[in-house]
Formats: sequence, structure tokens, C-alpha cells
Amino acid sequence: MCGISGIYHLDNKPVHPEKICRMTNLIHHRGPDDEGYIFLNTRSGKYCHCYGDDTLSVLKSQLLPLKNEIGANLAFGFRRLSILDLTEKGHQPMSSNDGTIWIVFNGEVYNYIEIRNELIQLGYTFKSGTDTEVIINAYLHWGTACLKRFNGMWSFALWDNTKKILFCARDRFGIKPFNYYFDGKVFLFGSEVKQIISQDIDKKTDESVIYKSFAIGAFTINSDNTYFKNVKILPHSHFLIIKNNKLDIQRYYDLNPLNFEKSRLSFTDACKRYRELFTDAVKLRMRSDVEVGSTLSGGLDSSAIVTVASGFTERQFKTFSSYYTYSPQFDERKWINLVVEKTGSKAHYISASPEQVWSDLEKIVWHHDYPLESSSPVAQFYVMELSKKNNVTVLLDGQGSDELTSGYNHGFYRYYADLLSSMSFLRFFKEFPDYLKHNQKGNFIQKKYKILASFLFNEKTLYNLELKTSFNPLRKPPESIELNEIKQLRTSRLSNFLYNQMMSTSIQTLLHFEDRNSMAHSIESRVPFLDYRLAELVFSLPSYYKINGNYGKYIHREALKAIVPRDILNRKDKIGFLSPGEGVWLRNEYKPLVAEIFNSPDFKNRDIYNHKLIKKIYSQYLKGDYRYGKKIWQLLMLELWFRTFKS
Repeated sequence: MCGISGIYHLDNKPVHPEKICRMTNLIHHRGPDDEGYIFLNTRSGKYCHCYGDDTLSVLKSQLLPLKNEIGANLAFGFRRLSILDLTEKGHQPMSSNDGTIWIVFNGEVYNYIEIRNELIQLGYTFKSGTDTEVIINAYLHWGTACLKRFNGMWSFALWDNTKKILFCARDRFGIKPFNYYFDGKVFLFGSEVKQIISQDIDKKTDESVIYKSFAIGAFTINSDNTYFKNVKILPHSHFLIIKNNKLDIQRYYDLNPLNFEKSRLSFTDACKRYRELFTDAVKLRMRSDVEVGSTLSGGLDSSAIVTVASGFTERQFKTFSSYYTYSPQFDERKWINLVVEKTGSKAHYISASPEQVWSDLEKIVWHHDYPLESSSPVAQFYVMELSKKNNVTVLLDGQGSDELTSGYNHGFYRYYADLLSSMSFLRFFKEFPDYLKHNQKGNFIQKKYKILASFLFNEKTLYNLELKTSFNPLRKPPESIELNEIKQLRTSRLSNFLYNQMMSTSIQTLLHFEDRNSMAHSIESRVPFLDYRLAELVFSLPSYYKINGNYGKYIHREALKAIVPRDILNRKDKIGFLSPGEGVWLRNEYKPLVAEIFNSPDFKNRDIYNHKLIKKIYSQYLKGDYRYGKKIWQLLMLELWFRTFKS
């Protein structure tokens, strides 16, 4: 796990070392263990492999000081967080044995041992025990098709001097980030947006992206666009090639709708297969030369991970959790203790005070490159910090389960609309009363209305209706806004919804939080539920394997019922990774602080806000109407973002 950066002058102008150093040093937090640079002249093939201030001492005698004497028009920068092969052999940028390939790589290929053994049988040799070298040789043998063989998370940039191409790629579901800028003459890339805007480019904001993320919180990260018009995201499941001064982006992976709900596995066999794949996904993600622990929230997903993972280590497994004592929904220690006692793990807890959070908010926003759409990522930030303080460098986390097996209430609306549409009345009347009676989210009228809307409108229309009708305290930008990221597939409504959750909306934003919060503290976070094998299995299963009556994640619960404590298995009050920012602190400790910001000249002079509307809702909020607490939190975060990145 690391941080990467790069500058490629397609017009052959030399790269100044100071510029690549600035980009690389901005992400010191992503890799404090080592630093490295390669400067290449793409015409002649000559290169200089250079060291920086944090390069391992043993390597400095073998490398050159930073310089630009060869007229290099391509430069890679790298910060290393040592996870596999902790020796100097894991140093990057790394080259092939003949020096024709150079790579900077962020992530982990969990099945690198199996691929390495296959490549050895094919005649390839290895100098290190890293997955980075496996990527190099896999590319040499299979070309860009190597991506389909990897099980893991990655973003990397690879220069092929023989073919004179720059090959950049990102993992299937977007676990690791890749941001870039391209104007036809200069290509910049980095793990974080702040690296790109540290260079001399137009930093104009993209108001349409900001507006969309305010309207729908899951759209903070949802496409190839960022809050800066000229800074783009390489979409997950895609690779990018620059050849002959042209940039080409291609998709190499997708969840195939033709396979959705086509499996003929019985429910019993499907549960068995789900459990096998989940267990193997956790086992693969335990591969590490440093200690592995896990976040633990008291819910089904993280509890299952801890229960399985603790059996794959001889150490006492460590867990890390956040809690607050304001109300039971913020304090899950009683549930966490059930898992800790079952597994013999050692629990670690953190409860950050509102004063501590306030003092850190600008720093947290800086790490994220974006405003925080809720205060939940703040709690996660301190959980990652707690892990670092206890010398655990790798954490497992439960992102992805809700998106795969329908853990969100909106899935029920699509499911019951599907039953009506397909005239599955027997199943509908068997399950629907149980859902109405026992599902705790939403009242009777809301549930019926939303099911009717899901019946009448397709997925794309539903999202665009939400965009147009949701409360938004920002001034609408002059350009028209459509949610073109939403795919309308020829599948069931539920499968279509879950596909978009995985590939366009929810999981993309959650993975962004996951990456930035973990890397802020030099922690590698791994997400077993996003093993592509598990995802493909679940999407192949019928909808009624995922939702049954008032239970979402049905196969998930049934497959893991022999693993997870029963009390946790049957929980219905779990609401996610909660933090009291918008629900408690804005009402109390933060009232005068927020008022000061909202009344400041900076805030009043920004023309992106609907100041009249904001004044109205904030006045109502101060009088006790807390419906707009989350929007006020978002406004606060957006203003901190402006002060951090645009001042």
C-alpha cells in the first residue's frame, strides 16, 4: 500500500525534479517507509533512478541524487508503506530485469503467490517477494489482459519502453484511487487530487459535481469527475494507455447483466458457496508481512470478518471500534463484546471528543480532498488512528456487503415492485405483510409510496427525480444536470439498483472514505466483501435469496449463521457507522462555531450558496427543527473545503 505520482511531458520537455518531489511529498502519509523516483527519456530509453530524503539508507549508495541531466520527459514518484517483503527489494519505482519496464503501484494483489508460481513455470524469474514484481512479469506475459488475473485492489502506472506506451490501471471496484490531468501536452497522475492541483493547472471548480453530491450524498464520488473541472478520475474497471501522444481509456471488466439471477444453485448450495468464497476472500487478505487486525462495529459484516480472520492467525487478533455514549445507537460495545469474547480477540476503543474533532476537521477535509457528506467518516478516521497507535498496519473492513446483498431500505422498494411486475403474487402476499409490520425504516405510507414509484419509474428516472426534488441549499449551476452515471439495465429492478450501488453510487463514495481515512494514518485497509468472485456469485443469484420478508441480506445472514453470534445475526437496529456530528454536536458544542462560520465574510461572499434558503433553515434549526442537520453539516464541510483548497 503506497502513494504514487507522475508527470509525463508528451512534448518532450524535461520534467523538473522539484515538481515531482512536491507531488510525492504531499502524500508522505500514504507511505512513510521509503521514497523513490525514476526519470526517463522516453525517446532514448535512458533513465535515472534517484533517491529522496526518506529513501532507505541501504539504497542511497546504489541510486542517484535527484537530477534532470538526461532531459527526462517522464517521471514517477513513489511513497512506500511496507506490507509484503519488508526489505529494500520492495523499493519502487521497480523495473523489470532488463530495465525496459518501470512501475509505480499502489495496492495489493492478494493472489500474487499463485500467479508468481504460474509465471515461474513459464520461465520468469523473480528478485523479490513482492506482488509488484508479479504485476511486471504478468504484464510482460499477458499484456493488458493481466488485469483479469488479479484478485485485489490496485492503481498503477507502468512505462513500457519497448512499446513506448504508458499503461495505467485501476481495480475492478475502485478500492484504490487514480486521479489525473491531461491537456494533450502534459499528463499528471496521483493517488490524491491535492497532488494534481499542486501543479500549474487551471483549478476551476466543477459546480455541477458539487451540486450533485449535495443533492445525493452517495454521489460524492460517482464518475470520472472531481470538484475540479480539469482533474479527472480513472474509472474503476478501466485502464488508460498513452501512445503516440494520444490518450485512450478502455474498460476491462464489468458485472455482466446476462448472468444476473441465472444461477440454478439451490438456496442451501448457494449459502455453502457464499460461505466458502467469503472465507477464502478473508484468508487471501490475511496475507501480509505485518500484523493484520480489523475494524469492528457490532454489525453482521465486521463481526463475520473478525470471526473468520481471527482463525487465520496465531496472534491474538486485534479489533478497533468507535463509540459514543449519547444514546444506544452510537454505542455498540455490548455487541462488539460478543464477538470479542467468541474469538478471544483484543478490543480497542476510541471516543473522540467534539473538541478534538473540531480541531481536526480541516485536516480531515484536507486528507479527503472532498467535503464529508456526513460525520460517519470522522468516526472512521479516529478508528484508523487508533490502529496506528497500536502498531497494526493492515485492517480488514466490511465495505461492500450492503451493496451486494441488499442491506439498504431502497432495495426493498425495488424487490416488491419486481414481485408485482412479474405477477409473483403468492410470494408478494406471503412476504409483504411481514415487511410492512417489522421493517423499522419508514412508515406505512412512505413504504407504499416508494414501492409504487419503483413500480412506475425506471432506475435512471428515479435518481433524476431525487436529484430534482431533494432539498439542496446550493445555488443551481447554469448548466443542466443529469445523472448519466446511472445505468438502466435489462434486469430486475433490484439487480439494476444493486449494480448501480456497486458501480456508480454508494460504494464509490464509501471506498473513497475508506482509502483516505486509512492512508491518513499510514494504514492499509482491505475489504473482503469486494472480492470479485463473491460479487459475481451474488449477482447470479435470484433476488429472493437476497431479500426475504423484512430481512435484507438474507443469503448473507443464512450463510454466516453458524459463524456469527445469533444476537448479532438477528439485529435490525444497526444503522451504519454512526457519529454524532450532525445529530448531536451541531445542536450543542458546535452551535456558536457554526454560526461564526455562516456569518463570516468568506461564507457570505461565496456565490455557490443559496444564502436566503440557508439563513431560513439555519434559523429554524436553532429554534429546534433538526430536520436539516445533515445539510448544515454538509454546508460546514463544503466551506471548510473551500478554505482548504480554494483560499
